[in-house]
Amino acid sequence: MAISKMFQILTVTFLHYFSALILAENSTYNVLSYGAKANEESDSAQAFQAAWGAACDSSSPATIYVPQGTYTLGNAYFDGSTCKNNAITIQIDGTLSAPSDYNVIGNSDHWLKFKRVTGVSIHGGTLDGLGANLWACKASGKECPKGATSLAFLNSNKIRINGLTSINSQMFHIVVHGCNDTNLQNIKISAPDESPNTDGIHIGESSGVSVTNSRIATGDDCISVSPGTSNLLVQNVACGPGHGISIGSLGWVLDEAGVENVTVKSCVFNGTQNGVRIKTWARPSNGFVRNVRYEDLTMVNAINPIIIDQYYCPNDQNCPNQSSGVKISDVTYKDIHGTSARETGVKLECSKSEPCTGITFDNVVLNYKNKAVTTVCGNTIQNMDGVIKPLKCLS
Repeated sequence: MAISKMFQILTVTFLHYFSALILAENSTYNVLSYGAKANEESDSAQAFQAAWGAACDSSSPATIYVPQGTYTLGNAYFDGSTCKNNAITIQIDGTLSAPSDYNVIGNSDHWLKFKRVTGVSIHGGTLDGLGANLWACKASGKECPKGATSLAFLNSNKIRINGLTSINSQMFHIVVHGCNDTNLQNIKISAPDESPNTDGIHIGESSGVSVTNSRIATGDDCISVSPGTSNLLVQNVACGPGHGISIGSLGWVLDEAGVENVTVKSCVFNGTQNGVRIKTWARPSNGFVRNVRYEDLTMVNAINPIIIDQYYCPNDQNCPNQSSGVKISDVTYKDIHGTSARETGVKLECSKSEPCTGITFDNVVLNYKNKAVTTVCGNTIQNMDGVIKPLKCLS
């Protein structure tokens, strides 16, 4: 009886263990099993979407696995609106490549698009947008597609991206729009400094986003922040080449959401066009920028290390002789050191109708050719002990 009882226990234990193995195996979806082809020109987008569909139908946490190799994908859309699974990991050991013909994805907004997803994580991998031929087309003056963002998360929550590399995107590399609770870390972004509109990470209408421990070298803003963004942390990011970390441009329309609670900390700007920039259109607007903190930053020959530009009006079109209505307040610059590529290292050109207020400088030391930089502080005021005074940027 004792032996029989023990046999029953062992049998039940084995069945539980075997079922767990089956469950674990069934919870991993290899794109090769759905028809993806590595190192071929054939479009594997449908195979990736099929693996996504299977993972979405899983009742337990699921992993989509992309083995080593190069996979060519046309436009791929990953829809989470009917997804049953809020814990999908995409483990990429290979490279996802855009088609060699830029027209295949060039007329779409996004190459790889995730929309209305929750709990998605991307680990590792490389995205290659093959943007060079499209950039050359644009430089020639020919009629060309606008180009596609390489990776976009739209109206999504609890997104985690770790260890992803993005190279040569046709336009923006990564877009986070309408998202909450999103963490990007150990990101590597690379495109030539002359590549047009290749922003590294673009964030808009999102809250609770962090970008940390990353390296961004591109032809436009390393990180750009658009209206409706709040509670953003950028920390330990190396930027360059590129146009720096920019809030804006803001204020194109009258009724526009503001930007608030932004921290940029422990970052390095090497040979960038700008360091930290706030940029608004010279147009009427109800928008705002407030509670921004720049801290522990290093500038290495940045052309405009610190800049607020509220007179943005390219080609003097749609905004000449107007004043920006975007209200900028409570911006702190603390422990910022390094070198400027120009004599004027601090340029705060604030709005005449809405002067900047609450601007604080604390231990900002910038040099140009071994001398302190000069500063410009137009329409920048401080409320000190109830008295409104012009701000002296740096003494």
